Amino acid sequence: MSFDPEIVLYTYFRSSAAYRVRIALNLKGIKSESIYVHLLKDGGQQHSEDYLKHNPQGLVPTLRHNEYDIGQSLAILEYLEEVFPEPSLLPGDVYGRARARQLAYVVACDIHPLNNLRMLQRLRDEYGLDEAARQDWQQHWIKLGFIALERMLAGSKHTGKFCHGDTPTIADICLIPQMFNARRVELDLTPYPTLRRIDETANTLPAFADAAPMVQPDAG
Repeated sequence: MSFDPEIVLYTYFRSSAAYRVRIALNLKGIKSESIYVHLLKDGGQQHSEDYLKHNPQGLVPTLRHNEYDIGQSLAILEYLEEVFPEPSLLPGDVYGRARARQLAYVVACDIHPLNNLRMLQRLRDEYGLDEAARQDWQQHWIKLGFIALERMLAGSKHTGKFCHGDTPTIADICLIPQMFNARRVELDLTPYPTLRRIDETANTLPAFADAAPMVQPDAG
């Protein structure tokens, strides 16, 4: 793995979006500098004026490269794919790339936004939902997405050891952090054998295992 001093990742150990980028960097063999942005301490360090200069949304991750700041994890993945094309995060054929993106977007566009920290804080502070109700909310939306993903993966000849074929793609990069989140909220994963198999396979690879939340220096 090569260290690129020009790449800085603003990250938080439990952010699934940052988790995706850590996996991608590992798969591409890029070691970056990490700056840790704690989403709960100090009222949320992502809201500080210093951080907002890099990411006006006040979200993690942000990738800084050659003095440019890039937010949104999927935009970062696509950027890394263009600047560091090997090994690729996308299949080689047009259909395969579309399918990998479709699977990734189920997680990143449909499941994740309904379960992120801002949403949960709003449910607590504005609507008075207690912890049990918020967990039920999270389980509901993850379950809907996982039902669809299981059908999409189990029913396709294009599913291999990973979501598409036998090498990791953007789809696995999005799925594995969401599996971690599902376990955090105690979702029963029994109905999703294909998701569990892919998750288990991915986590045997150092690129995924080394990106896991609880082995990050800022975990705690």
